[in-house]
Amino acid sequence: MNTKEYISSGIIESYILGLASPEEAGILECVMKNNAEVKQAFEDAQKTLEDLATAQAVAPADDLKSKIWNRIKSEPAIVSPNNNPEIPKHKFETKSVKEVINWKTYGIAASVLFLISILGNFLWINNITDNKKQIVQLQSEKQLQDDALSKMNEKMQLFSNPDMKMVMLKGVEKHPDSKALVFWDTKSKQVYLNADSLPKAPAGMQYQLWAIADGKPVNAGMYTSEKDSKTALANIPNAQAFAITLEKEGGSEVPTMENMFVMGTT
Repeated sequence: MNTKEYISSGIIESYILGLASPEEAGILECVMKNNAEVKQAFEDAQKTLEDLATAQAVAPADDLKSKIWNRIKSEPAIVSPNNNPEIPKHKFETKSVKEVINWKTYGIAASVLFLISILGNFLWINNITDNKKQIVQLQSEKQLQDDALSKMNEKMQLFSNPDMKMVMLKGVEKHPDSKALVFWDTKSKQVYLNADSLPKAPAGMQYQLWAIADGKPVNAGMYTSEKDSKTALANIPNAQAFAITLEKEGGSEVPTMENMFVMGTT
C-alpha cells in the first residue's frame, strides 16, 4: 500500500475519532514520524473534523437560564436556625447541574455521532470511487478486446476472399524486425494494408504505401490505424512489388528511400 492509498484508507479519521485499534494507532503514529505527507494529512483531517464539530455544536436554548431560575424559586424555602429562609442548595444542585450535565452529554454525543457519520460517508465515497475506477478499467479492457476481435474478423474476411492476393512485406536492413501485409484484390484492384506491427509513427510523420510498377514507384495511399485492414488505400492495376516508407504527414510525391521500412514482391 503506497502513501496515497494509506491516507485514503480512513485510518487517520478512525484514529482522530478514537475508533482505531491499538495496533492501527501505533502504526499510524510511527508512520507520521517518518512520513511528512501522512503527518500533514493527519493535521488537515484533524482540523476539518474539528471545524465540522464546531459548526454542528448545539447552542443552549435562550430561555434555559430563566427556566432554571423559575425552578429554583418554585422550591419551598428552608428555614435556618436563625430563622432566615435559605434556598434549597441540594435541590438546586440536583436539578440545575444535572440538566447542564445532561445537555453537555447530549451535545458531545451528537457531535461524536455526527463525526462517525462523516467518517462513514467518507469511507463509502472512497469505496464508490474505487468501484468506479475498476468499472472504467474493465470497460477499457473490454473495448481493447472488442477492437482486437474486430480487426481479426476484418483480416479473416480478407483471407477468405478468393480474389485477394496477400503480399508479405519484410523489414529492410535498417528495420529487420518490421513487417506488414498487403492485400491486393486482383479483381477490383483495391489495395488494403495491415501494418499494425510497424512502430508508431512519430508526431508529424506518416507511413506511405508504394506500388512498384514497371520499375517506378506509384503512390498507393497513406496509412492510418483507422484504415488498417478495412479501408482500401488505393486502386493499383499493376504492381511487381510493394514498399512502405515513413514520410511527412500528408505524404510525398516520391519515396524517401532512407526511410524505407518494409518491402515485398508480388
